[in-house]
Amino acid sequence: MLRKIIIALLVLVLVSVAYLTLAPVPVEPVAWQAPKDAGYVGPHAANELLVNLTPISIGNETGPEHVAIGRDGKLYAAVDGGKILRMNPDGSAMQVWANTGGRVLGFDFDANGRLIAADAMRGLLVVQEGAGLDNSPDADRKIEVLTDKVMVDGVEDPIRYADAVAITKDGKMYFTDASRRFGPKKWGGTFNASVLDIIEHSATGRVLVYDPATRQTQLVIGGLSFANGLALSADELSLFVVETGKYRVWKIDIGARGLSTANDPNKLPQARVLLDNLPGYPDNLMRGMNGRIWLGFTKPRGAAIDKMADKPFLRKMTMRLPKSMWPVPPAYGHVIAFKEDGKIVADLQDPSGKYPETTGVTETPERLYIQSLHAPVLGWMEKGKL
Repeated sequence: MLRKIIIALLVLVLVSVAYLTLAPVPVEPVAWQAPKDAGYVGPHAANELLVNLTPISIGNETGPEHVAIGRDGKLYAAVDGGKILRMNPDGSAMQVWANTGGRVLGFDFDANGRLIAADAMRGLLVVQEGAGLDNSPDADRKIEVLTDKVMVDGVEDPIRYADAVAITKDGKMYFTDASRRFGPKKWGGTFNASVLDIIEHSATGRVLVYDPATRQTQLVIGGLSFANGLALSADELSLFVVETGKYRVWKIDIGARGLSTANDPNKLPQARVLLDNLPGYPDNLMRGMNGRIWLGFTKPRGAAIDKMADKPFLRKMTMRLPKSMWPVPPAYGHVIAFKEDGKIVADLQDPSGKYPETTGVTETPERLYIQSLHAPVLGWMEKGKL
């Protein structure tokens, strides 16, 4: 009997080892060198300035990933399921203003007041009032795809993961395509697709620009490890771009085209790393007041992930574990503000992570609205003396 038990255990071990080493997974991890995590020190010293946010109910919706004030003074919020909510700044009179049927992760308003959305499932969209052009809650919204492809080496390449958008005064629409490898439509939603992309670290993210005058889409820069948040400089001569997988923010000349970080970053005359070795996974960028640019961290750095950076085999093995065992860091609320020269001027944290995945900040004269990937409410706080 004992012998049979031992044999059964050995077989189980062998099967488990074979599965962990041989079972197919969607990622082909690439080795890289993660910078040593300095932790919560210096301008990022641990604090609790983000705790006790005041919640605004968003009903049965979740994930106010991107929030902005429209020209009508209303607060717009993109939530799960492709819905865009509109409400008064205090959260009253909330309505579902539009539904793209995908998942809007970022949006901006053009000179005509149209909402231009980066939809992770569909591409770059324009959302505007319907034929009646009224603002009633039941007004039809006209939703049109502006671009969902870009030419790469003479071949049309799909835009798989549109993420953030920023529009210049002359109408050009800059936006990020987070990953050419893992689109949310195919890989189980935005969060799952982002985990796969960051674990693989093949750096296929890019910044694109769509010109409505020519209806052409061009590459600004490629080779980014999960291209994410995007913001314009005050003079519109530069773009600030988040590279989530490498914990950093780039500053890129607005006129740059066809760049790649596969080249030595120190030899890119039109691009440079502005913020490096950040203490978490940076997400959205939003211009604030008094020259501030706000950035949110969806998660803190994970020691296990950093230690596996140069060990592709271990990262591949990790993907064979149940999702509950993936090395996803715990929730930790964290947002910062920096100036265009990279100086950190505000750092707000909530170590409890009660308000999860803080993707960014929308600043008004009175309030800071804290964006979130998965929160069931929209949190805000009095701005105080920032």
